[in-house]
Amino acid sequence: MQMCGEASDGERGGDVEMAQQETAPVPVLSKKTKQPKECFLVPPKETKEDATKTRKRRKKKITDILAKSEPKPGIPEDLQKLMKDYYSSSRSVIELEELKLPDSCFLKANDLTHSLSSYLKEICPKWAKLRKNHIEKKSALMLIICSSASRALELIRLMTAFRGDSKVIKLFAKHIKVQEQVKLLEKRAVHLGVGTPGRIKELVKQGGLNLNPLKFLVFDWNWRDQKLRRMMDIPEIKKEVFELLEMGVLSLCKSESLKLGLF
Repeated sequence: MQMCGEASDGERGGDVEMAQQETAPVPVLSKKTKQPKECFLVPPKETKEDATKTRKRRKKKITDILAKSEPKPGIPEDLQKLMKDYYSSSRSVIELEELKLPDSCFLKANDLTHSLSSYLKEICPKWAKLRKNHIEKKSALMLIICSSASRALELIRLMTAFRGDSKVIKLFAKHIKVQEQVKLLEKRAVHLGVGTPGRIKELVKQGGLNLNPLKFLVFDWNWRDQKLRRMMDIPEIKKEVFELLEMGVLSLCKSESLKLGLF
């Protein structure tokens, strides 16, 4: 017979089990246990090839924009600004002021409604008389400056209605040597010269072309090539134009004996 104060075996077992559950130690994380870390996706580094492709795509987009934008005719202020920006890093304020062209030397600019012949007729209504009186060799009455030989040939065809029987000379480097052009200029009086600034500059430098009798200097300003570049958008052409201007053109403009036109 069991005493009342003593617990039965089953009760003692239950108490032990509960005690074990209550005093069971909480597992401690080891210092060596690695904690989960946040993960970040690192974008792949851009290679030179990818960068080149990006640049090419951007250029194409700019070209597309230009193709869709309405053409804007050039004005004298455009040339003045280009000259100032080009020389700003290498010339003083006083020198920049000396490079400024007088407003009076500019002819009416093409408003994009003219053909070349109609534009030349407008800026030079007395061409026939000027042409008749011009007899000086190694010079020209009018020079038309453009970006390439192919464009020069096109301009010569476009001025047929204006030039009449005027003597025209091609002043570009493609397939024509400088000495051949010098001989042609020495041989007879020339009324019209059409070409690139680099070759015209070289002829002036070698003494084959005298700029003093020049009355009109026309820039093929608004025309764009297949890449939608105007002549002054091409760095080497812009450089040669400004160098040519400093080879006597600026002084002639300031003396008001030479007029500039933007076609």
